[in-house]
Amino acid sequence: MNSPDPSLSAPNLAPTRLASLRARIAAAARVASRPAGDITLIAVSKTHPAGDILPLLTEGQRVFGENRVQEAEAKWPALREQYPDVALHLIGQLQSNKAEEAVRLFDCIHSLDRPSLVAALGRAMDKAARQVPCFVQVNIGAEPQKGGCTIADLAPLLAEARAAGIPLAGLMCVPPAGIEAAPFFALADKLARDNGLTGLSMGMSEDFETAIQLGATHIRVGSALFGARG
Repeated sequence: MNSPDPSLSAPNLAPTRLASLRARIAAAARVASRPAGDITLIAVSKTHPAGDILPLLTEGQRVFGENRVQEAEAKWPALREQYPDVALHLIGQLQSNKAEEAVRLFDCIHSLDRPSLVAALGRAMDKAARQVPCFVQVNIGAEPQKGGCTIADLAPLLAEARAAGIPLAGLMCVPPAGIEAAPFFALADKLARDNGLTGLSMGMSEDFETAIQLGATHIRVGSALFGARG
């Protein structure tokens, strides 16, 4: 006798995880004396198929993050037909030659990090007559393997983006792995305030509560919703 396929009977845990995550966000916001409504949860759905995403959509989650333009193009048009109020955020690195596709598909971009991308996005937004808010990614830990502009280059890059008419949502950062994230979040908050920005995209599954306490307005959570990758 064949064993049943466990994928057919295993409950989808995403709704339970979403409820738990919302409670943790609210608790962290209370500690920081902030309204929980000021924090946007971006459900990082990269690599996950539509069947994994639908349970979150049915529970009211409407903001999702993808890493790659091609994956989002393949997956989201059909989902958006059912849920047209979804906001899709690009949280991965963006090649300049994909700027037009990104402007067409995404509602927010979190990885603006160099002058060539400023120019490409500015042209793409003009062509599409669509203004897409962008977070400027800062390489907050000065890690050579990571994307993001240097702290020294931040002010000139912001000036270029503003001159190009790109709406600036704030700053995005990914602290170094394996060490305390709080000092890097605090530095990102200071950089944002020093440059007249209010948005902060920072904090992931393992450190979002710390990020909320240090000013995050957008947190990017994947494994705490979908489970750890195998």
